[in-house]
Order: sequence, then C-alpha cells, then structure tokens
Amino acid sequence: MATIKVSLLATDRSVWQGQATSVVLRTLDGELGILAGHVPMLSSLAVGPVFINAESGERIAAAVHGGFVTLDHNEVTIFAQRCELKE
Repeated sequence: MATIKVSLLATDRSVWQGQATSVVLRTLDGELGILAGHVPMLSSLAVGPVFINAESGERIAAAVHGGFVTLDHNEVTIFAQRCELKE
C-alpha cells in the first residue's frame, strides 16, 4: 500500500513523525481523510482527534487543540497549538 510522510508537531516539540497509510483529522470544515496521492491543501484544524495509521500497522491517536494542516507532495504536516498523544 502507498504511504505518506507525516509530521505531527506541537509548538514546543515534535510529537510523531513517520510513514503512514492514512491520516484522519478534524478541520473547521469537517472530518478529513488523507491517503497517498491526495491533492495539495492547507486547512485550519478544529479541536479534536487525529488518527494516524502508521506503515507498521500501529494506530497513533492524538488530541489537537487548534493549528493547521498542510499537504503537499505526499507529505502531511500537522502544526498544533497543543497536542497530546493518547497513552
């Protein structure tokens, strides 16, 4: 399965980086699913969960509190004002 590079960043640290098969997150316009080959975009994040399905099969869950997401050339960068991994 095709993968995308994902970087989940908080204002003070890098939370998670790696290859993933999909990312699901909530924007101000609604829930968004991202797969390899998605068109480039920039969107504001809503407060809510982010789910990253890592290439290894692990599912990373995090809560974000504002920020934005960019997608270009199969690289997703999530810039969150605050972010906590579910652990």
